Amino acid sequence: MEIDATILIFAALLAIGGLLVFLMRRKGVESGSMAELKVLLEQMEAQNRELSGRLAQIADDGRKSQLELAKVLQDRLDQVSQRMGQSLENSATKTAETIGQIKTRLKVIDEAQKNIEALSTDIVGLQDILSNKQARGAFGEVQLENLVEAALPPNAYVFQKTLSNGKRADCLILLPDPPGPIAVDAKFPLESYRALSAAKDDGTRAAAAKNFAADILKHVKDISEKYIIPGETAESALLFLPSEAVYAELHANFSATVEKSYRARVWIVSPTTLMATLHTIRAVLKDVRMREQAGLIQKEVHVLLADAERLKGRVGNLSKHFDLAEKDIREIEISTGKITRHVERIEAVQLADDSAEEGLEKAARPRLVEDKG
Repeated sequence: MEIDATILIFAALLAIGGLLVFLMRRKGVESGSMAELKVLLEQMEAQNRELSGRLAQIADDGRKSQLELAKVLQDRLDQVSQRMGQSLENSATKTAETIGQIKTRLKVIDEAQKNIEALSTDIVGLQDILSNKQARGAFGEVQLENLVEAALPPNAYVFQKTLSNGKRADCLILLPDPPGPIAVDAKFPLESYRALSAAKDDGTRAAAAKNFAADILKHVKDISEKYIIPGETAESALLFLPSEAVYAELHANFSATVEKSYRARVWIVSPTTLMATLHTIRAVLKDVRMREQAGLIQKEVHVLLADAERLKGRVGNLSKHFDLAEKDIREIEISTGKITRHVERIEAVQLADDSAEEGLEKAARPRLVEDKG
């Protein structure tokens, strides 16, 4: 901007000088005025040269400034480019990692979606089963069979046992008398329970609660009349509810119904309480088997005691034999010592005899020499 302003001033001065020359020639200025004009023109030319030098210096400084500015700008651009490149590279790496994590999570979500779809299908199937009374009854019987098979030995129960009155129990637990075999029957009052759960006002809930209690008591009465037979079964039976929710609702809000079932000698159980009852029955069966085997165990204990006494006598005899053997060994050691001492004495006598004979031989040798001479 400074260079452009200087150039404009210089152009304006040139224009003024040219205009003055033109006017002097046009009007015929006098000689004195011409001299002044000449001096003025010379001053203007000097100023013009000075201005040209300044303009050249300014232009040179401008070029240097432009070069320095271009270098600074280039350095800044290089730094910015490097930073942007590094930033873009880091962003690309992080983006790739994020995309990988998103893909992994999408796979997990897909698997979860498949599981949810499968679960939805199973739930729909379960709803179809529970909506049908016959299928719902089969569902309760299967659950009952699974629990009994998991808790009791195979010889402790019978499924679908027909009693003497022609009625068939879902399960008969074979306990000794008393109490005797206990019948278990699965019941599932789902419609009345659903109506009770769906009730939105007090009147509807009261009617649904009445129906629910009536259904439970009807099942209790059927079990009491069909599966409690004096002399054949125990004096009580079990009503199996294959739903913890129904069992919880019954015991939380229908205590009078539960008490009536007690008076009818029908015990209402859920999957959890039935499992606890079955484990108690298993312990009872184990105790019964132990009592049945008590006589045999006692007999075996007596035999074991006799064997122990016999073993004790044999150990005593063996100990006596060891004592006799020890005595014989001591006597043998005494005899061996005596023999050893006798042998030593004999050896001592023989050594003495040998020494005497050697002395006689030495005494006889010179005489023999003399005789030979």
